[in-house]
Amino acid sequence: MAGVPDYLEAWMTRQRWYAGKSRTPKLEVIGGFGLADPTGTAVIRVYLVLDHARHPALYQVPLTERSEPLPNAESALVASFDVETGHRYIYDGPHDPAFAEALLRLVLDGGEAHETDGPAGGNSGGPLVARGHHAAYSAPVQFLSSRVLAGEQSNSSIIFQTATADGTPSTPIICKLFRALHNGDNPDVTLTEALGAAGSTVAPRSIGHVTGLWTDSGMPDGIASGHLAFAQEFLPGVEDAWRVAVRAAEVAEDFTDRARALGVTTAEMHEALHSALPSRATTPSDIATTVASMRYRFELAAAEVPGLAEYRPALEAIYRESAASPWPALQRIHGDFHLGQVLAVPGRGWVVLDFEGEPMRPMSERSLPDIPLRDVAGMLRSFDYVAGSFALAHPGESAAPWASACRRAFLDGYIERSGLDLRAHRAVLDAFEIDKALYEALYEARNRPGWLAIPTAAIARLIERSTSP
Repeated sequence: MAGVPDYLEAWMTRQRWYAGKSRTPKLEVIGGFGLADPTGTAVIRVYLVLDHARHPALYQVPLTERSEPLPNAESALVASFDVETGHRYIYDGPHDPAFAEALLRLVLDGGEAHETDGPAGGNSGGPLVARGHHAAYSAPVQFLSSRVLAGEQSNSSIIFQTATADGTPSTPIICKLFRALHNGDNPDVTLTEALGAAGSTVAPRSIGHVTGLWTDSGMPDGIASGHLAFAQEFLPGVEDAWRVAVRAAEVAEDFTDRARALGVTTAEMHEALHSALPSRATTPSDIATTVASMRYRFELAAAEVPGLAEYRPALEAIYRESAASPWPALQRIHGDFHLGQVLAVPGRGWVVLDFEGEPMRPMSERSLPDIPLRDVAGMLRSFDYVAGSFALAHPGESAAPWASACRRAFLDGYIERSGLDLRAHRAVLDAFEIDKALYEALYEARNRPGWLAIPTAAIARLIERSTSP
């Protein structure tokens, strides 16, 4: 174990993916591994950096070291300095084609990377740290070029242009490098790969992933494991459903056919996950635990959002009714389902992304079976947010009828494809939708007070409907 060089600490704490900006960092390198540079021009080293400040967090930090500047990469320069052998340039790995190609090769070849002794690459033959896994149903490709997707916060995504063995351009690949590492499987990897293995096209096709090992004193054997990176097909030139829906609402365009199709896609996703991964009947204990978490969410929101406390008696009645109602089986679900997680792909329809689950939940909880109605409720809330954002942009105007029509069409499509009569679970669905709106109210109160009226109005509306005779 070693301290972090001053230049690396200064650079890390400025990055969007570094979560400890409000605290004084206390960084330690707990391991790492080297990758062979396919071009022979850079030394590649991946650091595993533990931040001990308050709540420990582990980060993956790939760096490349070069003797000459990397063209057009000034923004990715971490540090430069003179050594006895000459000038050295240190770059953020994802922005260096040498690291990008080495990472893709690790995935495609199913290779291994081991602990290294030196600060910059090489393979000491030490303990296994990283292993690539190539999806069996994915054809081999060769690297042409790479670029980093802009605008991300918690991960770094690299877009690869690739070709088949004979040089024919093939579907681009996006490889998500997880900056914050967690013990256990990342559901984005496991669910997407399970869908692909089952023959489902509801998600982008998986190419493969990288798993890793690192020391963790909190584990029984002192070793933790998890996903380091995930590669899947990249669908360029498409829009997410949020943008498509907002544009439709702006001009009062009928969106019900597409909302119904999204309901069908959602049911297909749940059906495929149910068949590909374990599921089980919901027990009274499951229901009690879930309803207890809803009550806890309400108390958190009521403590920060004035006016919510008056709904306590009505919500308690809703929680009791939902607990006494029939619940569908527990299974793997998306977990953070909204319009921004869906792509409109010409000729293919709706394609679902980002199966990592709700960001506020621990990774271990995100991999547990859950109620599919949580996803349904999330999408219903998303349509409501389209109307809310429209109202903010157009004072005095309303897109509420547009959103109501989309919500009904979405539910119709889901019922049609799944055969699940959501009316029999309406009390449960209402409880999940209110729970999601409480989550939104807490978020908006802390981050965007100007948007707070969207979830609070929804809470009032849902309570009124649920308690009406």
